Order: sequence, then structure tokens, then C-alpha cells
Amino acid sequence: MSDRSVARQAWRALALFWGIVLVGAGGTALTLQQLGPPEPPSAASPPAAPSSSGMAADISPDASPPATLPDPAAPAADGSPAPATEPVTTAPLPPAAEPEPWQAPPEAPPPPPLPGARSEAAPPPVAAPDPALLEPSAHGPLPRIAADSRPPRQVYAAAAGATELPRIALVIGGLGLSAPRSEEAIRRLPAAATLALGTLPLRADLLLDQARRRGMEVLLALPLDSAGALPADHLMRASMPWEENAERLLRALGSFAGYPGTIGAQGGQRGERFAADPEQLRSLEAALQARGLFYIDPRPGAPAPAAVWGAAVDQVLDEPLTGGEVQFRLEALEAVARRRGSAIGLAGEPSPLLVDRIAAWAAGLPQRGLALVPVSAVVKPPADTP
Repeated sequence: MSDRSVARQAWRALALFWGIVLVGAGGTALTLQQLGPPEPPSAASPPAAPSSSGMAADISPDASPPATLPDPAAPAADGSPAPATEPVTTAPLPPAAEPEPWQAPPEAPPPPPLPGARSEAAPPPVAAPDPALLEPSAHGPLPRIAADSRPPRQVYAAAAGATELPRIALVIGGLGLSAPRSEEAIRRLPAAATLALGTLPLRADLLLDQARRRGMEVLLALPLDSAGALPADHLMRASMPWEENAERLLRALGSFAGYPGTIGAQGGQRGERFAADPEQLRSLEAALQARGLFYIDPRPGAPAPAAVWGAAVDQVLDEPLTGGEVQFRLEALEAVARRRGSAIGLAGEPSPLLVDRIAAWAAGLPQRGLALVPVSAVVKPPADTP
């Protein structure tokens, strides 16, 4: 066979192959057009889960259909009616509980009061100034013995109550130097504590009213010349004649009204220079006795007043002012009271530390067999009285 005939047959075979391909493609397109677009999958029939190999499981024609549970209402195979069965009922679910409205958490209870802060029974108020016990003067109302012989030391004394226990009296000076500290001391100190108000107080009328309503005794703090004190026109000085000191005494006594007695200390000054002159001290005591007052000598260890009702201080509590020292001196007062039956403590001012210590200490006095009383309950008659 020639080369030309071989080439002719090859071209015929190639044309026949492409003709078959074109006919098959046309038939496939015609079939797809007749079938239309594929239907979307139904939502009720989930897609077949893939097998462990990731391929869909083949379903063979002879695969047995899944087993179905018999219908209890269908008749039996032999034609007999199905046995009666009770309907299955389900209990209704309880309604869901409605959430409770939000409520704020309860407030914390108030803190307990500090020890000694009004823990004792409230005593009766101290008597207000009585005109029958006042003498008008250029210096203000001066204390005096009433026409019916009532002395101020009895009328304005705070209630002490009957007790056979050893007694302790505390005099807290410096009242009126700081209004906030003074009001806090009146509120928190035991009512049996005695306060001392100076001759130049701030808000004296308000402080006196608060103290009286609490049943607290208030003394007049006399301006006696002390070690380290600067000269002033209100100080009573041993270097001056008594006539001039007597005038300054009247000026001090007229500062306010309604006190049962006096003390020779203002703050940390305790009248050492004035008291160093026995004649001046005796004249002062006699003047106070004539007006029905008592006198507390602020010098620890000093003899009892000789010419007036009174007593001497046993311990100064706040020199130095530390918690440990105040506690130590309060315990020393307890020892003196047990030994002698009574004792007097003095503090220069109502500092917060001192008030805290006294409040806590006084709360346990009854358990220790001691009683806290106003200073008027421990004063004694003049030493010169027969």
C-alpha cells in the first residue's frame, strides 16, 4: 500500500473519532435538558452521614429496610382485634419560676459602742444655776451660800449613788480649749467623770448644757501661777498682795455659773508657784469656803486643804501622754483606792487617746470591785475643822 493511501485512512479514522465525540456530547446535552435542574434537598430528610472513611454509605438494592416498631392499634396477624391499651399521658411540666426582683443586700449592723461610752445607767441631770445661789457683781454672777444654807458644793454636785466599794474620781481639764474635743469628751467619757472648765472657754454655755444633761459635774479651773507660765493679768501670783489676788479671784469666779467647786490647774499648769506661799494658799481656801465651794489641789502628794472642803490629787494621768503610761497610772489609782478607800486622778486635757483609755478602763471597774464617782463624792471637810 502506498503512503498516500495510508495517510487517507488515518484521516478517516480521526474524522470518525471526532464525529463520535460530537454525537455523544449532543446526546448528553439533550438528556440534561429533558431532566431539568436538580431538586433542592428536603429539610425533613437530613443528608446521609458520612461513613468512617469519609465516603457516603452505599445502599444496595437488596438491603433490608430498617425494622419498625409494631403499631399497637393495628389488628393481629390472625385477624383478632388488638388488645386495648391505656393511652399514655404525660404530666404537664410545672411553670418556670419567675426570677425574683433584685434586692439590695441588707446593710451591715452598726458597730458596737466603744467601751465605756454610755454603758452605765444614765444619771439624773445636774441642777442648772439657781438664782438663790448667785450674787450679782461687776465680774458676773458669783457663787454664794443660799439664805436657806444650801452651799453650791451640794446643789451642783453630780449624783454619786450609794456604794461601799473603793471609789475613784477623775478630773479631766482643758474643757473649752477645743470645741470638737470637748464635745467628744462629754459624749464618750463616763458620766461619773468630772470636767474642769477654764476662765476663758469657747462656747461655755453650750458645753455646760451638754455636760449637765449627761449628769456630769463641772469645776472651775482657777488661773494660779505655775512653773513656766508667762505673766498675765488674769493669773493669781504669790508675789502680789492678797487684795489684788482677791480681785482676780472674783473675776475668775464670775466666768460662768453652776459649779460645785474649783481646781487650781489649767491644762498642764498646776499652780505650783502660787501654792508655794502658804499664806496666799490659806487666803484662797478661806475665800472659797465662804462661798460654799470646795477646792481640789492639783499637786500630787500635797496635803489636804486646811481651810476649805476639798482633797488633793493622787495621780496625774497624761504626763507623758502615752497609752501604756495612762494605763499604768490608772492601775496605780486602783491600788491607792483599795488602800485608802478613795483616790483622785487628773488629766490636763481630753485628748482622744486619753478618752479612749478611760472609756475602756472604766467599763471594767465594777468587775474589779471599784466604783467611779464624781470628785464631789470624795472631798472632805477642812483639815482645821474639829
